[in-house]
Amino acid sequence: MGIIEKIADIEAEISRTQKNKATEYHLGLLKAKLARYRVELIEGSKSTKEKGEGFDVMKSGDARIALIGFPSVGKSTLLSKLTHTESVAADYEFTTLTCIPGKIQYNGANIQLLDLPGIIEGASQGKGRGRQVIAVARTADLVLMMLDATKSHLQRPALEKELEAVGIRLNKQRPNVYFKVKKGGGLTFNATCKLTSLNEKMVYNILHDYKIFNAEVLIREDITVDDFIDVVLGNRKYLKCVYCYNKIDQITIEEVDRLAREPHTVVVSCEQDLNLDYLLSYIWKELDLVRVYTKRR
Repeated sequence: MGIIEKIADIEAEISRTQKNKATEYHLGLLKAKLARYRVELIEGSKSTKEKGEGFDVMKSGDARIALIGFPSVGKSTLLSKLTHTESVAADYEFTTLTCIPGKIQYNGANIQLLDLPGIIEGASQGKGRGRQVIAVARTADLVLMMLDATKSHLQRPALEKELEAVGIRLNKQRPNVYFKVKKGGGLTFNATCKLTSLNEKMVYNILHDYKIFNAEVLIREDITVDDFIDVVLGNRKYLKCVYCYNKIDQITIEEVDRLAREPHTVVVSCEQDLNLDYLLSYIWKELDLVRVYTKRR
């Protein structure tokens, strides 16, 4: 059985297992195995050369933004509007086949915006050019997730799932946990707060699953099993994300209002130039670039 099949089997078992106190220990171990297989899948791909043109783009400016989304949501149009960089836009999918960089100059700051090819479901397992897109996203300071306001509300969680699967955590803080692998002395576990979804036995078994038998663990906040696995792996990327709903000129004002109230969200129409200035100000604030502007003045 290959890694992809193993991942699918574990995901299926997790989905059909009822979540309660009696099963949380079993689910925790399943999640640990799932995370390990996903790491193997990604790292295994590094030895295999990806076909086609690479996405190596030198990082420049004061910050880098990765523009990601499903095909034909308006990423190329947004790049052209914000940076005056030509990126092919058409009424068919996959018009962008490689990474196209552009530069935004706003309030004295230079921001690099990367228009990446559209992600398809299964990108985290290598479908389409998903791994290349996600690899670039990991180098960014902020993810700008482009969504189509006229399409299903499931597109947002679907993209989040793809990024989550490869260790990109959106709008989350790194868990407040001290973890250090040692050469000897066994495992020591301490917590400075009450833990509601994690216990010492589960921590020990997760570490054993990763062949870690000597380590020091100090948990300073109430975290989940997934949070602890992220700490153990140590390769998670915590990025800010702005969700940008495009094509609001094609939906009702009530629907625009509903979308605009979602967390970390800006609604725009690239074709009609609606709210693009507000989008820039929101990004500038999220990147905390006021320090750059102040310094240059």
